[in-house]
Amino acid sequence: MKAHTLSVLVENRAGVLTRVSGLFARRGFNIESLAVGTSELPGMSRMTIVVIGDDAQVEQVMKQLNKLIDVIKVSDITESEIVDRELALIKVNAEPGSSRSEVMQIASIFRAQIVDVGAKTVVLQVAGDPGKIDALEKLLRQFGVKELIRTGKITMLRGAKTVQPTK
Repeated sequence: MKAHTLSVLVENRAGVLTRVSGLFARRGFNIESLAVGTSELPGMSRMTIVVIGDDAQVEQVMKQLNKLIDVIKVSDITESEIVDRELALIKVNAEPGSSRSEVMQIASIFRAQIVDVGAKTVVLQVAGDPGKIDALEKLLRQFGVKELIRTGKITMLRGAKTVQPTK
């Protein structure tokens, strides 16, 4: 079993996300990551879905997705050359003094931005590939992570290749 990254082009209509996620739930798949947003195509959205499964299971889910009326195109881009990014907000304990300056130094190394400063905490914003965010989170754990939220992976094929409708 491995993580598969699916790029799904869908009609931008109410209920599409529910139908797509419901299909995964009915098949017993846990969605590891899901990001949805509008696309360059009027009336269409792009979904990036990361799911764990073997090749045969994921192929079956892709066939079922393609049967949904609002789904325009499904592509497994797991083996493709891609650009992938996530956004995370991380609230960290940072008492004034040495721990706050250490957190600020770590943020600088990872090109994270400090977007809020409280009396005893700071909130960092970081964008990058999932490995970068994992590494930053691991380093910040020593200070005490109070809250963490990640957007989920978004992806795009490298170079001139694109995921475009074929229906």
